[in-house]
Amino acid sequence: MHENLLLVLGLLFVVMLLVMLAHKIRVAYPIFLVLAGLGIGFTPVIPALKLDPELIFLIFLPPLLYEAAWYTSWKEFKRWKKGIALLAFGLVFLTSLVVAYAAHSYIPGFTLALGFLLGGIVSPPDAVAATTVLKGLKVPHRTLTILEGESLVNDASSLIVFRFALAAILTGAFSMQQAVGQFFVVAGMGIVVGLALAHVMYVIHRFLPTTPAIDATLTVMTPYILFLSAEHFHYSGVMAVVSGGLFMSFRSHELFKTGGTRLNMMGVWHTLIFVMNTLVFILIGLDLPEIVRGLGDVSVFQAVKYGVFISIISIIIRLLWVFSTAHIPRWFSSREKRKPSLGWKNPLIIGWAGMRGVVSLATALSIPLYMSNGTAFPQRDLIIFITFVVILITLVFQGLTLPIVIRFTKIAELDPILPPHEQHAGIRLRLETVALQRLNEKHSSAGNNSLVKAYAEKLRREIDGHLHFLSSEEVCMNHSSERQQFQQIMADIHNHQRKELFKMKNEHTFTDEAIRKAEHLLDITDLGVAESPL
Repeated sequence: MHENLLLVLGLLFVVMLLVMLAHKIRVAYPIFLVLAGLGIGFTPVIPALKLDPELIFLIFLPPLLYEAAWYTSWKEFKRWKKGIALLAFGLVFLTSLVVAYAAHSYIPGFTLALGFLLGGIVSPPDAVAATTVLKGLKVPHRTLTILEGESLVNDASSLIVFRFALAAILTGAFSMQQAVGQFFVVAGMGIVVGLALAHVMYVIHRFLPTTPAIDATLTVMTPYILFLSAEHFHYSGVMAVVSGGLFMSFRSHELFKTGGTRLNMMGVWHTLIFVMNTLVFILIGLDLPEIVRGLGDVSVFQAVKYGVFISIISIIIRLLWVFSTAHIPRWFSSREKRKPSLGWKNPLIIGWAGMRGVVSLATALSIPLYMSNGTAFPQRDLIIFITFVVILITLVFQGLTLPIVIRFTKIAELDPILPPHEQHAGIRLRLETVALQRLNEKHSSAGNNSLVKAYAEKLRREIDGHLHFLSSEEVCMNHSSERQQFQQIMADIHNHQRKELFKMKNEHTFTDEAIRKAEHLLDITDLGVAESPL
């Protein structure tokens, strides 16, 4: 146990170094992680690490899905629901179907049920991979919204396909009519369970005397509660987590009582999800030598060939589907003809962004080792190996070439939206105007309070500043260089302030608690400077 823990910590440290190197050379870190997993797995000095596949699925999937749901904009999700649904359901089912028949006909000994199992595993693209690769690139807001919404719902649809295929293999019986009916019952009741328990967690956060630490702990517990409760009744734990996460995200402005609670929670979740994303790739790397040895009569060359074959099919299906759904409806619907055409650039980027990642890995690893009669699960190691090859090809090849595709297309914003700095200024203007109106209407009797006076004057200055910024074309044109210079100056000032706080620690005038609070305020100020246009 101690050796395994030391091994995991050592590997995590190595992965952190790789992530820092990826940031340094400006390459998306999931690409480095999948290559690291490949290299680590075949390092002779690294011992094999055995973990229960069901445990891996339970540990990793609920928080990954919940985090994706939490950061999904419900407004944008509703706005582009048609495009998201076509990718998240239509494309997933089509990919699963084509991969199933292709694997059945091309791979010896691969039954149709095993093909559907593989299709359910490799059909969903990964949100982390796509958003990390696209970070910092000029991509239309609609494109990002559709990709993020797709990656949220397609996990649910693909995992339901996976579960039905797994049940068919374990029981030896499968009925399409029964499966379709069960799909709606399992998915629908999963949503009901998720929403019901999300309301319970909402009441706890909203009305009970929680603390920042308790709130953060409850948010980590919530996806597991949703998932396990739905699975206990044989409903979709995935749909429960997704629906519950969307509800909690939509009501998040009512849940947490202080800014400190939100900052604490965000820090916990960023760290948790980052570590989970890295651990999944480490685990597949550690298990890869055992998987290769378990291929049996299938050579590594043949297994790689099968993986490349499935990868090519998955990429082609996605490109064909995206272009078809973007343009074919315009041929038959006058309503669609009135809408601006998406052209070829946006569909190309969405089609090329179908990189597989941690959900596929965790799902593949969750395949049981043995059948219900005690025999080894058929083709388990080959399925996991093919999954790893698909991830390697889509993540590394498509991930490295996607920025090139975006630069080549020179795609412009599809929908009129304000630049980020103007949005920030507009939001701050609205909030500070509301604050000043509230002071004048509700708290005018406190006009003699010197602190309230100072705050009101501060609000007036900031409102004038935002109005000047939004109305001045010259300021907007020169804003980028001025903001960068301002941020550098403030970073230097805050650095010297932190040095001064360090000196105060050696004095007896201020307590450590007071100094820590001052450091926290500096951190919040840093964040404000980074976000503020002024």
